[in-house]
Amino acid sequence: MRNETSLRWPIIPSRSLLLVIDMQNDFVRPGAVMEVPAARERLPAMQAVLDSCRQYGVPVAYTRHVLYDDFNISPIETQMHPQLVASGLRDNTPGTAVVDELAPRAGDAVIVKHRYDAFYNTNLETLIRTMRGDAVIDTLIIIGTVTSVCCESTARSAFMRDFKVAFVGDATGGFDDASQQATQNAIESAFGQVISAAGLARALAQG
Repeated sequence: MRNETSLRWPIIPSRSLLLVIDMQNDFVRPGAVMEVPAARERLPAMQAVLDSCRQYGVPVAYTRHVLYDDFNISPIETQMHPQLVASGLRDNTPGTAVVDELAPRAGDAVIVKHRYDAFYNTNLETLIRTMRGDAVIDTLIIIGTVTSVCCESTARSAFMRDFKVAFVGDATGGFDDASQQATQNAIESAFGQVISAAGLARALAQG
């Protein structure tokens, strides 16, 4: 992780948005169909990031990854994860809800997506570019799960759209330490800056 006293750019609250990726019951709870234990273990750090962002007036958006019973909206994903063919991440079920510990509040945005990249076929980019005025937001703070899948895909996509990415390493939950570190290395080397939850709080206070 980069020395947090020398960030690539300041993280300015008035120009930032926090994106909480896929922190749903079907990823977080013990025994869930797509359980990611690290997502649950890192809930305190995610709560700290959420609290810091709310304290400094950073708007919050959530993504929810949703599949349907009536038709297979993500056929290659379900081939990769056969357990999703019959159940899991289904629309209008408790499994797709954001966990209570991070629950959205009135005024927060919630984006429903069907692919790993939260920008793909959603209104996320339009939301970011307009919610604080035309092109005011230029920084995307990313937390959530899965680190090397939806979090990384979204971070790369944000970079391609000229958003500055602040990837909170200890507030993203991955499948294992190796993939977690690989994603952090990739983000830090080419797509943004990796920061800790504590480092983010300091940066927001200075911004």
